[in-house]
Amino acid sequence: MNRERSEQLFEEAKQYLPGGVNSPVRAFKSVNGAPIFFEKGKGSHVWDADGNEYVDFCCSWGPLILGHAHDGVLNKVSTVMANGTSFGAPNKYETELAKLIVDHNRYIEKIRFVSSGTEAAMSAIRLARGYTGKNKVVKFEGCYHGHVDSLMVKAGSGLATFGTSTSAGIPESFVKETIVLPLNDKEAVREAVKNFGHDIACIAIEPIPANNGLLLQDKDFLLFLREICDETGILLFFDEVISGFRVGFEGASGYYGIKPDMVAYGKIIGGGFPVGAYASSAKVMDCVAPEGPVYQAGTLSGNPVAMAAGIAQLEACLKPGFYEALEAKTSAFVKTVQDYVNAHGYPFHMFHVGSIFWLSFSNKQHVRSASEIPADSGEKFRVFYDALLDQGVYVGPSGYEVGFVSEAHSQEDLDKAAKSIIVALDKVYG
Repeated sequence: MNRERSEQLFEEAKQYLPGGVNSPVRAFKSVNGAPIFFEKGKGSHVWDADGNEYVDFCCSWGPLILGHAHDGVLNKVSTVMANGTSFGAPNKYETELAKLIVDHNRYIEKIRFVSSGTEAAMSAIRLARGYTGKNKVVKFEGCYHGHVDSLMVKAGSGLATFGTSTSAGIPESFVKETIVLPLNDKEAVREAVKNFGHDIACIAIEPIPANNGLLLQDKDFLLFLREICDETGILLFFDEVISGFRVGFEGASGYYGIKPDMVAYGKIIGGGFPVGAYASSAKVMDCVAPEGPVYQAGTLSGNPVAMAAGIAQLEACLKPGFYEALEAKTSAFVKTVQDYVNAHGYPFHMFHVGSIFWLSFSNKQHVRSASEIPADSGEKFRVFYDALLDQGVYVGPSGYEVGFVSEAHSQEDLDKAAKSIIVALDKVYG
């Protein structure tokens, strides 16, 4: 495909933006060529600055569960936005969205909106420390909780793409308050709790780790975390910025039937606008200012435009059979590819849960930790990615990232994508 205009735009961007981008993985460092600059999206398709059309499985990294420029979302946003874009004061839409979420979630009683998933995780960690009076946080290698200083330790996502496990600019004293453990390792958790349990505020985990591959955990491991937190008074914090409202309206909590003490949301609740949220029981959330001593604030928190978009999108997600239909078409899509792969003996596996999928360049049937991802996956993905783009299929430009199926993806889209993946795999392994 011709990408001349994207290349020109990237050269200009590099003069004004670090690396020419506002988020590192967008820079295409782990694939070939300059990043693609997009100009339009509708439904399941996007168009770049050179006029190329793609079936899109990045979906803005997950929030577009209804597809691009969904008419219901646009209509709601247009109506609300005509009356003002921001007030820095209460508005009815933040209460309406909060009620919509809380009334359909067995695991939370109050919620606080913020402007990003990172802010949600950061605020939840502060609340855990303020509520418990303890300092340390347990996290797991390969789980990403945003670019929060104390959590940027073996975090995966864009960090994994660039082959590093932490970030410059983080004082060692911050890192000392974070205990990093391997996923799916009960003994490591027991040992950490034995040695530091008196000062552990929370155990933080992506219940469906989806930032360093799709590292699906045994439900048994998540239940173990729930049990050990119950025994010790440590808070269990589920970071559901990706899985929330994606594998079901109650996210991974509902999918596995496990109640977290705290949960972070993002992506889908903004309908394509910047948003995040953290939630818990009324008892815990009442420790947040102005009710309690844990301070957190934001001028654009509860922004009426973002809240309106979230209301329109989540109301659509509550339609009967919505998640079942998404899961069914994702399963069929994955099966088409996997049947071909199995017949040809390629070392490749397409993992999925709900409408999330991951392209793994290994024949392992289970990948539960980052250490199980083959070292040569990046090179294989680079070849694969070029072939996929040439056929008009777009996924995130990193082999560590997951893909998403939206309500807007038609059977024709999925058939085209399955055929394109097969062609790309033939180039990698043929």
